[in-house]
Amino acid sequence: MAAAERTKVSKTTKPWRLVGAGGLAIGACAVCCAGPVLAVLGGLSIASLAGAVWIPALAVIAVITLAGTVWVLRKRRRATCATPTEPVDLGMPAMSAPPQPNRDADTPLDTF
Repeated sequence: MAAAERTKVSKTTKPWRLVGAGGLAIGACAVCCAGPVLAVLGGLSIASLAGAVWIPALAVIAVITLAGTVWVLRKRRRATCATPTEPVDLGMPAMSAPPQPNRDADTPLDTF
């Protein structure tokens, strides 16, 4: 009868041994991974805090940049469509007579 009781007891305690081993593994994992998990969550919270501060600032910069771009484009468009009312000096040189060679009074004309 002792052998029968042993098999009965071992059959009922065997599942609890697996649960105990699983619980021990979960506990060891929690102790081992708690630091990195908390570090990741802390990093995410710092990143979200930085985003909460910087995103509105970046939005303001984007609006200012867009307004500056529109202003420059309008200014360029206005400048290209403006025509002067008076004649414009193009800075062309005046045409003059070609340069004459140096002639001395004593030199005959056919020597040149």
